[in-house]
Amino acid sequence: MRRNEHYYIITYDIADPKRWRKIYKILRGYGEWVQLSVFHLRMTEKRQQELISRLDEVIHHDDDHILCMDMGIADKQKPRIMSMGKTFTPITRIPLVI
Repeated sequence: MRRNEHYYIITYDIADPKRWRKIYKILRGYGEWVQLSVFHLRMTEKRQQELISRLDEVIHHDDDHILCMDMGIADKQKPRIMSMGKTFTPITRIPLVI
């Protein structure tokens, strides 16, 4: 298991469809898509800073909006999330033995 990972929820409102798609593709490389314009992720602080830097290069600061919510240390959190409709499962890490 990775240590010091935090659990994040990221939502975004991007004015241009081409930029929206770029943001979606970037986030897909870091976490799991939950629903339109919402991802949940487990990341170290270093990885989170890398992600923020990549997103910052794409958005237009006057037109777009991204919220990155730090929910705390991932292994110590049991997110209290109400989900209606499809099942929601928080991201977990499981040991991998090779």
